[in-house]
Amino acid sequence: MAASPELVIEPQDRVLVITRVLDAPRALVFKVWSQPEHLVRWWGPQGFTLPDCTLEFHPGGAFRCLMRSPEGSEHRMHGVYKDIVEPEKISFSWTWIDAEGQPGHETLVTVLLEEAGEGGAKTKLTLHQALFESVTARDAHNGGWTGSFERLAAYVARL
Repeated sequence: MAASPELVIEPQDRVLVITRVLDAPRALVFKVWSQPEHLVRWWGPQGFTLPDCTLEFHPGGAFRCLMRSPEGSEHRMHGVYKDIVEPEKISFSWTWIDAEGQPGHETLVTVLLEEAGEGGAKTKLTLHQALFESVTARDAHNGGWTGSFERLAAYVARL
């Protein structure tokens, strides 16, 4: 008799899910996630900048970004693209890099883009990020992503 596969249960208090409807077509929303010249215009909470961002946008490709707070503190992040299905899905690993260049706890981010609204004029964006090492870390990312998505909504509305 074959062994049954193990059931993996994610502790839900360490999972982040955010859904937002953007006033832009799905192809445009996908594009602004996939090109650094667009990412620098919206990534990060309000007041933050992204002075350095390089990405190899293909499965197995890496991204490295430097985010700067309004007070000047720097936050480095790194990840590897796991799965990309244009224009509907982007999945990548995510980790903060400390001052010594060492990676922190790694999570997996999956962004799903669905057509919404009349004739696909809007996009339903769903972000799933897991598994955080703590509820505090999840909440910090919730604040960061929420601010980023406010900036993203304003940015795509202008394009």
